[in-house]
Amino acid sequence: MKIADVESNMQKSVEATQRSFNTIRTGRANATLLDRVMVEYYGTPTPLKSLASINTPDASTITVQPYDRNSLNLIEKAISLSDIGLTPNNDGSVVRLNIPQLTSDRRKEFVKIASKFAEEGRISIRNIRREAVDAVHKQEKSREISEDETKDLQDKIQKLTDKYIAKVNDLLAEKEKDITTL
Repeated sequence: MKIADVESNMQKSVEATQRSFNTIRTGRANATLLDRVMVEYYGTPTPLKSLASINTPDASTITVQPYDRNSLNLIEKAISLSDIGLTPNNDGSVVRLNIPQLTSDRRKEFVKIASKFAEEGRISIRNIRREAVDAVHKQEKSREISEDETKDLQDKIQKLTDKYIAKVNDLLAEKEKDITTL
């Protein structure tokens, strides 16, 4: 069991949490809002970003320009069915998404979603900690390491856990500030 592997896995959990946060609207146009949108393209669920060019020409508009014009209606349908809460406008060549100003109720809802994503990130980090501690105990039982080494490794693992949970909490605070700032 290597501490570097534990730290790497925890860093990946933080990055996954950041990607989840990026999919939450903040009242400003951001192409990452569409990262989780999957389009049923020729019978296969395909990420929207591999079927179209996504741009933000201004702070309140996202444009989706499909590489294949035949997929325009499929893209429009996928965006409508997604949970991002935006209504697509199709002009025959481009799908436009207008980002309305968020109401205070909607902002509170997005803060709850962000909190849920943060908790998932913290749970992921705790699971990595649990697996690492279990691996250390197995090494101790098979007499590969001493009791003192076990204690030292557990302390290091706990310090890493605390560090990465703090990072998730910082990301959450930053996202909440983005969401609630007018």
